[in-house]
Amino acid sequence: MKEIVDAIVSTEATSDDYAALPLPDSYRGIAVRKTDIGMFDGLDSGVKDPRKSLQLMDVPVPELGPGEALVAVMASSVNYNTVWSSIFEPLPTFGFLERYARRFPGAARHDLPYHVLGSDLAGVVLRTGPGVNAWNPGDEVVAHCLSV
Repeated sequence: MKEIVDAIVSTEATSDDYAALPLPDSYRGIAVRKTDIGMFDGLDSGVKDPRKSLQLMDVPVPELGPGEALVAVMASSVNYNTVWSSIFEPLPTFGFLERYARRFPGAARHDLPYHVLGSDLAGVVLRTGPGVNAWNPGDEVVAHCLSV
């Protein structure tokens, strides 16, 4: 991770420098687990405590698919998607991910026993998958669930 941080704070790193950086095998994220879906059954929304479902986990860095980018997240925020996902309302996120996994070859890798939360971020692109033409390694990006 140190090499990634050093490149980000450098004023001289090029797109090629970012593309050549070694990626870690895993990263740390806040996630919910599929096995916890029923933990709040029978409770009113107002008493469901996200602190009980959120887990700090080391998870594998995903392989990139078409149209995807790997971003070193430098800042993120909590929004309504994060809260709803953490209390499994109005529906658990895992059902959406299971359906998405059946949409096309290669999408099955999104059907995991955990879901790393976060749909708002600021960071730096490290890698891009096939078909990504608008961004390159080293580009600074801001993203949220509806746009980048």
